[in-house]
Amino acid sequence: MEEMTIQLPELFSVEEAARFREQVRGYIEKGIVRFTLDFSKCKFIDSTGLGVIVSSYKKCVENQGTIRLRSLDPNVRKIFELTRLINVFEIQ
Repeated sequence: MEEMTIQLPELFSVEEAARFREQVRGYIEKGIVRFTLDFSKCKFIDSTGLGVIVSSYKKCVENQGTIRLRSLDPNVRKIFELTRLINVFEIQ
C-alpha cells in the first residue's frame, strides 16, 4: 500500500490547515490512505491545525489507512501530550 510523506510548514495554523485538508482529501480520493507527517520544520501548531490532522486521521482510518507523526519539535510534542493525542498517533 502506497504511503505519502507530507512536510508540515513552520507555522501550522488556519491558512496552512485548509491547504493541508484539501491536499489529504485529494490523496484519499486517489486511494492513498497512509501518511507520515514530517514535523521537522514545524515549530507551532494551533487548534485548527490539530483539528485538521484529527479529522484527516479519522478519514484515513475509515479507509483502512493511518497517519503517523515524525520529528516532533518539543513544543509541538507538548501540545500533542496536553491534548492526549500522543495516545492516538504513532510517533516516530
